[in-house]
Amino acid sequence: MLETIWFLLWGVLWAVYFVLDGFDLGMGTLMPFLAKNEFDKRSIYNAGGPFWDGNEVWLLSAGGVTFAAFPLAYATMFSGLYSALMLLLFALILRGVSYEFRSKVESISWRSLWDACHTVGSFLPALLLGVAFANLFHGLPLNEQHVNQAGLLDLLNPYGLLGGVFFVAMFALHGALWLAIRATGDLKTRAINTACKLWPAVLVLVLAFLAYTYVNTQLFGNYMKNPHLFLILAAAVAGLVAARLFLSAGSLWKAWAGSAVFIACVALFGVVGLFPAILISTLNPAWSLTIYNSASSALTLKIMLGVALVFVPVVIGYQAWALKTFSYPLEHEHDMEY
Repeated sequence: MLETIWFLLWGVLWAVYFVLDGFDLGMGTLMPFLAKNEFDKRSIYNAGGPFWDGNEVWLLSAGGVTFAAFPLAYATMFSGLYSALMLLLFALILRGVSYEFRSKVESISWRSLWDACHTVGSFLPALLLGVAFANLFHGLPLNEQHVNQAGLLDLLNPYGLLGGVFFVAMFALHGALWLAIRATGDLKTRAINTACKLWPAVLVLVLAFLAYTYVNTQLFGNYMKNPHLFLILAAAVAGLVAARLFLSAGSLWKAWAGSAVFIACVALFGVVGLFPAILISTLNPAWSLTIYNSASSALTLKIMLGVALVFVPVVIGYQAWALKTFSYPLEHEHDMEY
């Protein structure tokens, strides 16, 4: 029972991270296409500036839960995907440093350098996260010792790349909606128009990803056995449709909320499809890592659950306060910190 609870919490942490850091990554990816001047660039930085470091807490939490609740899965995942995870880490470092360093020197070339780092540090994590999770859904060539036999280039298979492109587009849509909430003037208009153009691309990509998932993985197995689980997929569809309808109606907060529901349900759809596996072996199903053969002791899981019940609501409260406090429109230079 405890293993199942922590597996679901693990999935929820990833879902929340994708929702919250997704709009940061999306805005950074879109910056070269949306920002036409210095004020536009600063608007994009400040639209995400008060949130990006808090959003990373959920990434650390998801990694920490993997380590503490499922240590064998953590060891296999972080060693087997070492190169990809190091690229992800360096990209996130570039993005974080760009926030702090960009305005330290009054130089166009200096700012252009950090703008490029910000874009790369936003695009690459979105791509790598999509590639990584697509490969987790498909499975990895784990041997009997739970050692991954695949290299970095093996992860860049058609299904993995489709997952990467899908994540980039999904986060870009999410980021465009958030920028539409916070930006003003022409930048707001461009953000809305970009979101309208990205929506059909996301729709096509999610349909293609689901179709490929159906024929390329065993992810739909749990859903066929328990059809009520398709409510997760139905909620994802409803969120995506609601995002477009509210966008057309000019209700930007509701459109962003619809996008958030879509992203969270896509993540949960994959996690629930994996259950009870965490890492699937494509060489031999018996060599897969599940919540049962990779979990910590019952005492460890009980202690962690108590800590989580106390501190997770605190973090959620902080995130809600930050979103409410720093979601004002960026109209003037004095609104800018970065």
